[in-house]
Amino acid sequence: MSSPASAAELTRTDPPRRPGGLLRRRDFRLFWTGETATNFGSSVTSVALPLVAVTVLHASTFQVALLTAAAWLPWLVIGLPAGAWVDRLPARPVMLVCDLVAALLFLSVPAAAWLGALSIGHLLAVALGGGVVSVFFRTAYQVWLPVLLTRSELPEGNAKLQGSEAVAQVAGPGAAGLLASAVGPVLALLVDVVSFLGSAACLLAIRVREPRRVLDRAAAGLRQEIAEGIRFVARDPYLRVLTVFGAVSNLALTGYQAILVVFLVREVGVSPGTVGGLVAAMSVGGVLGAVLATALSRRLGSARAMLVSNLGAAPFGLLIPLAGPGARLALVVVAGVVIGAGTVVGNVLKGSFRQAYVPHGLLGRVIVSMQVVNYGTIPLGALLGGMLGTILGLRPAIWWITGALALTGLILLIGPLRRHRELPDRPALDRT
Repeated sequence: MSSPASAAELTRTDPPRRPGGLLRRRDFRLFWTGETATNFGSSVTSVALPLVAVTVLHASTFQVALLTAAAWLPWLVIGLPAGAWVDRLPARPVMLVCDLVAALLFLSVPAAAWLGALSIGHLLAVALGGGVVSVFFRTAYQVWLPVLLTRSELPEGNAKLQGSEAVAQVAGPGAAGLLASAVGPVLALLVDVVSFLGSAACLLAIRVREPRRVLDRAAAGLRQEIAEGIRFVARDPYLRVLTVFGAVSNLALTGYQAILVVFLVREVGVSPGTVGGLVAAMSVGGVLGAVLATALSRRLGSARAMLVSNLGAAPFGLLIPLAGPGARLALVVVAGVVIGAGTVVGNVLKGSFRQAYVPHGLLGRVIVSMQVVNYGTIPLGALLGGMLGTILGLRPAIWWITGALALTGLILLIGPLRRHRELPDRPALDRT
C-alpha cells in the first residue's frame, strides 16, 4: 500500500508570498486554466446534452433524467477500486488519459448525428463513459493538488478553482443556449471536446513532478487498501457526518436539477435559448460562494461557516416550483444563486479540510469512499426526479424534492461541527 505519509510531508515548502497570489505561479496558473476550460466545456454540455435529447430525439422526461443518472452511476460501480488505483498511480498521467478519452467520447455525438445514427442509447453510452472518466479525473485531481500546493495554499487554491468552475457554470449554459440557437445543440458539444484537449495541453506543460510513491504490494491487496479508506471515513466523526450530508443533499439537488430543463421548457414555456440564460444566471451563486468562502471562514471559523452556508441556503429551493412566465422566472434565479453560493462555500471548506486532514497516502481512497456515497446518490436522485415528474407531474415533483432539500442541513448538527469554531487540521489520534 502507499506509504502513510501525511499531506504536509508531500506538499511543497511554502514559497515567499508574492502579489497576485497563486495566479502568479506558472504551474498553478496552467492547472487552473486547464480546469477552467474543462469546466466551461462541461457546463455547455450539461445544457446541450439534455437539449439534444429533448429537441432532436424528442426524449421523454424519464429518458432525460436517465442521462444524469448514467453520468453519475460509475461512482457506485467503480468508485472504490478507482480510489485505490489512483493511490497507486501518478496523478497527472491519470488526468491526461481521462482528458483524451473524454474528448473522443463527446466527439462521437456530432459524428453519429452526421452519419444519421444518433440515438438515446448513444447519448446514454456517452454519458456513462464520461462518468467513468470523471471518477478517475476527480479523484486524481484531489490527490494532485496537495502536490502542486503547500498546506497553507490549499484554501486559496480550492477557492480559485471553485470560483473558476462557478464562472464556467455561469458562462457555459448561456453559451450553450446561444450555440443551440445558432448551430444546434449537437454541434455545441464540440466546445467540450476542445476544452478537454486544452486541459491535456496545460497538464503536459506543468513542471512540478509528483514524488514517487512507495508501494508495498505484498502487505495489502486491492481489497484491503479499499477497506482502509472506508474504515478511516467510517471512524472519523467529521468525515462521517460530511459524507452522510453530502449524500442526502446530492439526492435532493440532483432530483430537481435532472428535470429542471424539462420543467422550464414544457411547464413554464421557456425557449431553449432562454433556458441557457436562466441556468447561467442561477450559476452566479457559485461565483459568489467562491469569493466569499475564504472570508467567511476567517470571520466565522471554518466549521461555523460550513454550517451557516448549508443550513441557510437549502430552503431557498422552495422558490423553484413557484416559477412561472414573466417576472416569476426570477424566483428560479434567486433560488439558484443562493443554493449555488451555499454549496460552493461548503465545497471549498470541505475540500481544503480533507486535503490537509487526511494522510496523503490514504487521500485517494478516503476521497472516493466519501464520494461513492455522495455521488452514488446522484443517479438515484435523477431517477427519483424522473419518476416523480412522470407520476406526479413536473411542478408537484419539484415541490416534494425541494421540500426535502430544505431539511438536509440539519444533518450537520448531528456531529461535532456545531461544537467548534474551526475544523481540525489532523485527526485527533495524530495530535501531539
